[in-house]
Amino acid sequence: MRVAIVQDEICPSLAEGLQATARLTRDAALRGAELVVFPETWLPGYPVWLDVCRDVALWDHAPVKEVFARHAAESVSVTGASGEALARIARDCSVSLVLGVTERVDSGPGYGTLYNSLLLYDAGGTLRLHHRKLVPTFSERLVWGPGDANGLRTTVVGDARVGGLICWEHWMPLARQALHECGEDIHVALWPNVHDSLQLASRHYALEGRCFVLAAGSLQRASSLPAALEPHPARVTSSEQWVLRGGSAIIGPDGAYVVPPVFDRATILFADLELGRLRGERMALDVAGHYSRPDCFLFEVNRRRHLAAVVGAPVVDETLRKPSEA
Repeated sequence: MRVAIVQDEICPSLAEGLQATARLTRDAALRGAELVVFPETWLPGYPVWLDVCRDVALWDHAPVKEVFARHAAESVSVTGASGEALARIARDCSVSLVLGVTERVDSGPGYGTLYNSLLLYDAGGTLRLHHRKLVPTFSERLVWGPGDANGLRTTVVGDARVGGLICWEHWMPLARQALHECGEDIHVALWPNVHDSLQLASRHYALEGRCFVLAAGSLQRASSLPAALEPHPARVTSSEQWVLRGGSAIIGPDGAYVVPPVFDRATILFADLELGRLRGERMALDVAGHYSRPDCFLFEVNRRRHLAAVVGAPVVDETLRKPSEA
């Protein structure tokens, strides 16, 4: 199977990001890719200002409120026009499309909540995977709500089972095991940028899961940071400095690089994955098969969609019921 990872600079608006996604996906498809991957929160871009700008955690800080409001306004509505545009890109290019987005809930329970989400559209434009990051990490909790395990599953793309995790979920052993149990052949690892320790996590996932890993990272220059916020002088020394450096890579089921990491430049990484390698690599280790011990360990995943609120169902404290009501 021919796969591609798009590593490019994030766009200043959702509209421009959708245009770039269509153009870059088409470029990858014309070069034979069947599965095309974009990084964590490619749309509308990872909020790296959380890490490199000052005063982002100050209570009632007007500039941060302004930046957050713009980020929310530019986020993807999976059930709205932006979600339809992504489905159309996959359909028009006849590829399976995986990308990270900041997702905005536009109706129903949790209205207005933002999630860090992974979306996989098949070549017909149907949304096959919709995973919301389980635990936003550290300052990310200022932006995103906690997700759930509904998307910890695989879907079939061609002859392969494909699943994915977002960023620090790769250090959550049970999240990894949930996908190992699904028999992943190709794992999509979405990161903001894939620096050294994240390369280690991606390679470990490939070795543990005996699967191919597509580790995707973004590019961003300091010059594109929000104008309302002040860069921290110890972290940003030049407007042309990369604050997100990419580092995308493709890793084999033995943990070795099929395509080594690329930093500090826009590119599309391609690889022709030999899926037949997977069975041989699992001879020595198969954590969901012959190397598991279900007689010793019990494992269960709650894949029900978590709702931020349930409307219309009153909460009843059973301890306050009268005997006649019980």
